[in-house]
Amino acid sequence: MRTTPICLALAVAFAAGNSHAATDAKLLARIERMAAELEAVKAELKVVKAQAAAQAGAAPAKPAAPVAAPASVAVAVAEPAPQAAPAPRPTTPYVAPLGTATPYHALMASTTATGQTSFFGYGEISYNRPFRDQSKTEMDVRRAVIGIAHQASERTRIVGEFEFEHAVTSKDDSGEVAVEQLYVEHRLDDNVGLKGGLFLIPLGFLNLTHEPTAYYGVERNFVETAIIPSTWREIGLSAFGVTDAGLRWDVGLTSGFNLNKWDGASSEGKESPLASIHQEGQLARGNNLSAYGALSWRGTPGLDVGAGVFSGKLAHKVKTLSDAETIPAGVYAPDARLTLWDAHARWTPGKWDLSALYARGTITDTAQFNEHIAGTTLVPKSFFGWYTQAAYKLWEGGEYALSPFVRYEVLNTAASYAALPAGLGADPDRDEKVVTTGANLRVGDNVVLKADVQRFQVARERDRLNLGLGYQF
Repeated sequence: MRTTPICLALAVAFAAGNSHAATDAKLLARIERMAAELEAVKAELKVVKAQAAAQAGAAPAKPAAPVAAPASVAVAVAEPAPQAAPAPRPTTPYVAPLGTATPYHALMASTTATGQTSFFGYGEISYNRPFRDQSKTEMDVRRAVIGIAHQASERTRIVGEFEFEHAVTSKDDSGEVAVEQLYVEHRLDDNVGLKGGLFLIPLGFLNLTHEPTAYYGVERNFVETAIIPSTWREIGLSAFGVTDAGLRWDVGLTSGFNLNKWDGASSEGKESPLASIHQEGQLARGNNLSAYGALSWRGTPGLDVGAGVFSGKLAHKVKTLSDAETIPAGVYAPDARLTLWDAHARWTPGKWDLSALYARGTITDTAQFNEHIAGTTLVPKSFFGWYTQAAYKLWEGGEYALSPFVRYEVLNTAASYAALPAGLGADPDRDEKVVTTGANLRVGDNVVLKADVQRFQVARERDRLNLGLGYQF
């Protein structure tokens, strides 16, 4: 038995049942559902093939030329045929959360039999060689991630994802072990789902699809790490879904950032304002909850246009120094609020892969807070970044595919500050501009080799050559 006739039959049935589809968008949404159903059919087919092989072993063998078979098949033929078990019933197609598009997420989004547990993961190893000070050349096991997904029932699954960074973790090392995601997801129907726990916030591209095979270049882009603090996760509840018009939506109520963690003596806030005050689900302050909403339209094949916004207060009613990590924001910035939004688009016509993204954040009511920590790293009033990127599949042969790319980024982590008395304020930073040129060599769907060169306009000492190896499974 082959899968090709089944695919053809499904396609014919699909075309007959939808000959009066009103739009291409509806057609695309239905095709995505058919793809999920096809995966379930393939799983059932494997069971049927195994049963057929076992039954063939019990029947009298016909004379035939000897054929070398894998050891696993030989064992199955040698033993008596077991009683045939009923094939598993295909479940209804799973609707993935907003933003899931890479092969890794396609695996995560596939429908599995109730009670089945699957493993997934990704990792990357990097080499960074600065042009100006080569003594700072580094080689690093940047990260290794292991995930587990369990299909608790036909419509409910449990997901955990665990990350190890920089190879070694101890009190004297730079490594880190973290729970990247831990949530329970339940489908109300084929188009709407609910999720609760620790999960990724759907802003931008990278925060949801950050496996090394999902982006170009050795390093994750600066806009989606310094402005949108990928990988960024919060504890909360969300609802998500998809319409027949190709519109995906995702809304939620979650934990947020904590201004009490701001450390003026550190440069971390300059590198990424939000990364310096994120909570990551670790004893997260929860007096002030945050809310988010995101939309993504994929009604035309090859096109993804989306936007999202996240907003919440930052003080969490912490008013005493003993209860604060550093400075009590409840005293000096009780009404401080973060709002971060983004708009993005990606188009993949033919061999081209074109994308662009803009993100901007604001933190309000920080004047008194900054006056208290004057002379150190101040909290910015606004920060932003944008990039454009173009890649082209130049060569493809067998399982290999070579795609050169170029990316141009502009970002500023301290574009403005709240007004302060003379002598206490700080000047806005200059916009940093980064050009990254390089290529990705795909080896199948799950392994990638990368090389690129990065040039900085302001911090020219950071100009460097990067090499990388990444995988997913």
